[in-house]
Amino acid sequence: MNKKINWGIIGTGNIAHQFAEGLSILPDVNIAGVASRSEERAKEFADCFNIQHSYSSYQELVLAQEIDVIYIATPHTYHKDNTIMCLKAGKPVLCEKPFAVNLAEAEEMVSLARSKNIFLMEAMWTRYFLVMEKVREWLAEGLIGEVKWLEADFGINKPVKPSGRLYNLELGGGALLDVGIYPVSLASMVFGRQPSSIKAAAEIGETGVDEQTAVIFKYKQGKMAQLSCAIRTKTREEACITGTRGYIVIPEFHSPSSARVYREGKVIKEFEQPLEGNGLNYEAVEVNKYLRSGKKESAVMPLKESLDVMETLDKIRDKINLRYPADK
Repeated sequence: MNKKINWGIIGTGNIAHQFAEGLSILPDVNIAGVASRSEERAKEFADCFNIQHSYSSYQELVLAQEIDVIYIATPHTYHKDNTIMCLKAGKPVLCEKPFAVNLAEAEEMVSLARSKNIFLMEAMWTRYFLVMEKVREWLAEGLIGEVKWLEADFGINKPVKPSGRLYNLELGGGALLDVGIYPVSLASMVFGRQPSSIKAAAEIGETGVDEQTAVIFKYKQGKMAQLSCAIRTKTREEACITGTRGYIVIPEFHSPSSARVYREGKVIKEFEQPLEGNGLNYEAVEVNKYLRSGKKESAVMPLKESLDVMETLDKIRDKINLRYPADK
């Protein structure tokens, strides 16, 4: 496959705009189509990014022959249905995080992708930054010894807007699924497994979603993680991975441009990599690589891990008594 890969985008919100900007710097990519339930929004989006085709229904884009792969940028509660629609039409999918609202939905998505032998990947963009590749190298080399402890937080401060996605229970809103998934996914990457026990507490706001949540994970062999997230409080957004010989600090770990290794309070290694583009291009490069190779899932964010993380998120929600209408 030497030709450009033709991407289609479902959804025209903020994350769709950011993803299109990320795609725009890649030489082997063409944004061939965008779909919205509003014909006007689809045309505005297409005009903004010089996209040839705009569609007023998702189905039209999914059936378009010129589309090679589809990025799903709709609210959480639509991820499952949109993904299944694409997979049934034979289209590979990059689905924005969280993969789905709950494990049952995610399992349905993965089962269909595997049965039809079609590429599917969760858009956990953090995994593909060069800094995070370097962190994985340091961990594999044992640079900080045996990892025993992880701290990570991701908090933003957004005004309460009950009709908006972030504070809307019907749309899977709240801190945990929107930003809490980042530290939870990081813990999965660092420890290579899900926790054996979970403790959690949350502040449930007036719209019924969690406005801030804190969790403690415990793993076998004395390993632990302390994670937090918020949508009404801005936090440092920093991760610290501590081992028996030192620790790694990753500022703004969800979209990192640097990381440092410390021993006895002194920096012994540092890696800096200014972003190319806005960072969303890295996950698109990963997808393009697999599409060209014919592989059906990512080795960096495998489907089993997306399912495992989704199950952990479900368990946290059970602890804080947070249920969505999509939960059965």
